[in-house]
Amino acid sequence: MAVITLEEALRRRHGRRLVTTNGVFDILHVGHVRYLAAAKELGDILFVALNSDDSVRRLGKGPNRPINALDDRAEVVAALRSVDAVLAFDEDTPEAVLSVLKPEVHAKGGDYDPETMPETRLVRSWGGEVVIIPLVAGHSTTRIESLLTVDQ
Repeated sequence: MAVITLEEALRRRHGRRLVTTNGVFDILHVGHVRYLAAAKELGDILFVALNSDDSVRRLGKGPNRPINALDDRAEVVAALRSVDAVLAFDEDTPEAVLSVLKPEVHAKGGDYDPETMPETRLVRSWGGEVVIIPLVAGHSTTRIESLLTVDQ
């Protein structure tokens, strides 16, 4: 299984500069790959926190989401060279994971405003920073899903 526990994540950290990010990562595309590579460049190690299947459904991404189950999404994301570990969370936000890991950097995609993200205040409370990484234009899971449904 590609998902590790918080305890294992803390062991793997070993005092290195930790970057975290979170999301669904449902249908991996070039935008995700470039985003995760850019996030990794912000520190020594990159941990990706994935929304559980129940959490994805609560996000309102659509009636067919997630398309891929958590274990499948985790295996694909963990296989990327830029990703050092994958965790899962069942809450609506990654705050519980972040409060344990206390990353130096928390990265999010350009479609987010750090001032409206619930995790921003938490990350800044221990001196961490939130970094917004620009999106790769024309690449999104929602766009891919819409193309697939048009063809049916």
